[in-house]
Amino acid sequence: MNLTAARPNQHAIIRILYWDIFWIGLLSGTTMSFQGVYAARLGATGLEMGLLGAGPAAIGLFYTLPAGLWVEGRPLGRVAFLSALWMRLVYLLFFFLPWALGDSAQVWGIILLNLLVTVPSTLLNISFNAMFAEVVPPGQRAEVIAKRTAIMSISTTLCTLASGQILDRIVFPLNYQIVFLIGGLGALVSTYYLGKLVFILSPNPAHHDWPGLLPRGLSLRRLIELFAPPRQPGKALVRFDVLRGPFGGFLMAFLFFYLFQYLPMPLYPLVYVNELHLSDGAISLGTAMFNAMMMVTSVAVVGELSRRFGSRWMLIGSTVLCSSYALLMALARDAFLFWVASITGGVIWAIMNVGIINRLMERVPDTDRPAHMALYNLAVNMGVLSGSLLGPLVGDWLGLRSTLWFTFVMEVLAGLLFWLVG
Repeated sequence: MNLTAARPNQHAIIRILYWDIFWIGLLSGTTMSFQGVYAARLGATGLEMGLLGAGPAAIGLFYTLPAGLWVEGRPLGRVAFLSALWMRLVYLLFFFLPWALGDSAQVWGIILLNLLVTVPSTLLNISFNAMFAEVVPPGQRAEVIAKRTAIMSISTTLCTLASGQILDRIVFPLNYQIVFLIGGLGALVSTYYLGKLVFILSPNPAHHDWPGLLPRGLSLRRLIELFAPPRQPGKALVRFDVLRGPFGGFLMAFLFFYLFQYLPMPLYPLVYVNELHLSDGAISLGTAMFNAMMMVTSVAVVGELSRRFGSRWMLIGSTVLCSSYALLMALARDAFLFWVASITGGVIWAIMNVGIINRLMERVPDTDRPAHMALYNLAVNMGVLSGSLLGPLVGDWLGLRSTLWFTFVMEVLAGLLFWLVG
């Protein structure tokens, strides 16, 4: 389906994209923000924290390329919708963990649920990014991405602050169950808007086979076919022609960047809980500050930066400055520098989100998006997997604070690599 030719109302499409990301903010401000903290409070080890990121990345690593091949030539919207639906239904299961499992088993339950999310989320990432590039004209992308970032930051901030109050005022673990339930329901509402978008993008909505949220004839076999895409006959699993060109060096820079961005990620909740002894309220306030600054920066700053410097220099500058979070956390002794890192981090991430997405779409040819996006997701998963596995090992070897110093230096170098190939 040529989505570019099927835009009956561009303003309506963009409005739906904004509503979609608003409700994703509920998931981001609840389940995504606090599942690592919850695991740390259950007594998760550094290895278990690493597996929260490494497990999904490992599945995504092996699944991304066949998924990218499978998506080629299929209706991007329908793939995105069904992937989002089944991915987000899994998030509702977090609510039931305390009732079903003991403390140590819950940690592994969180790891398992994150693994279950990975398959549909891989399809969603590939199909949605390709669909977004088709339905939003190049001249509007920076603005739409910035506004989506701002909208998500608003909803995430509000949910994070509310989650902090819930976690501080309600008995454990019911407090976390309520937070996880809010996230799961928000994600489902987001999926409704994604389905609405797919419906209006149909070339002939009156004869579309999506009368509501679900297609006719939905069956277990169709779902298995969706989430276990076979290798297409006559198609290479890896597009070496893409890797041999300049896009290959661009992907290597992303691999290096994501590796060192995710290396400290399993360690941060342990730093918050075990080193800084922060309360859930203090953590939620820091997260809210981060998202509030993302919102303000996206609305007030990113557009002007994009016009003045372009996406390439936004990418280079923001990825270098991203290292400041690890630096401030290495220096922190209480909540103060954690809050400073949250404020500065929100500004930098708002710029980086737009810089990465816009620069990526500039480098991906319009006629070959699924293959290039699949390779980008492969680089992301390889970086996340490597960083998440190495983080606990380096943390045990160097100690938490020394690992943060090491991360700071390597993130600076990773950002500078984009100056060469970005």
